Amino acid sequence: MARGNFGERLKRERELREVTPNEIVVATRISLRFLDALENEDWDKLPGGIFNRGFVRAIARYLGLDEENLLAEYDLAHGDQSAEALPPPENRIPSPPKWMAAALVLGVLVVIAGLVTAGVYGWRRYSARRRVKQSSAVSTQTNPSAQAASFVSGRPPAALDLSVSTSSVTRVRVLADGRLILDAEMRAGETRHFSAEIAFEVTAADSSAVLLELNGQAMPPIGSPGASGTIVLSQKDLRPATSGNSQR
Repeated sequence: MARGNFGERLKRERELREVTPNEIVVATRISLRFLDALENEDWDKLPGGIFNRGFVRAIARYLGLDEENLLAEYDLAHGDQSAEALPPPENRIPSPPKWMAAALVLGVLVVIAGLVTAGVYGWRRYSARRRVKQSSAVSTQTNPSAQAASFVSGRPPAALDLSVSTSSVTRVRVLADGRLILDAEMRAGETRHFSAEIAFEVTAADSSAVLLELNGQAMPPIGSPGASGTIVLSQKDLRPATSGNSQR
């Protein structure tokens, strides 16, 4: 896709529906400068990563466009831009043979360090999920009405998985089923996952710095850009899966 096609189409679709930029800002809570950057394809002015995709998905949903098709066009346009920015390959002179042994040892050490780091991360995540499940089981045992509702329905309540990502440093507070599970400052580019049975309550000091996904689905912004906000998410906020949507 040539540079400008994605931004021009986004602007044209908005203007065809007689929607002003301010109306999109109010409805989606996306900053006006981010909307202008998308329509002008100024990628350097966007936070990048999953935040850009969340903006495109929210705008497509508000304008009534196909979210996946618009995301595919964004990926193609952004990919072309990244390819144009790549520097030309360098003609490197091969290292002398005497360094080959040292390079091989260094590579093995890097691989071992990566495996150890991945193992520690996986174990911590597994332990955290197990503690959440144990806490949920204890909560259900101490709540007879919840047990009765689960027995009558014939199946346990569906679990909720919340992904919290930040584009800049901000303080985030998360309650899962009424229990405080996070009240700390998150770094830029950090992502955390939490589980709940009924609902989450999320509060952020800077709403525009936080992107939420519930069971893999992007959620609306918490509040106005640059301001604090609070949002409650539950099963009713999930869109039903359709046969036309493919997994990403």
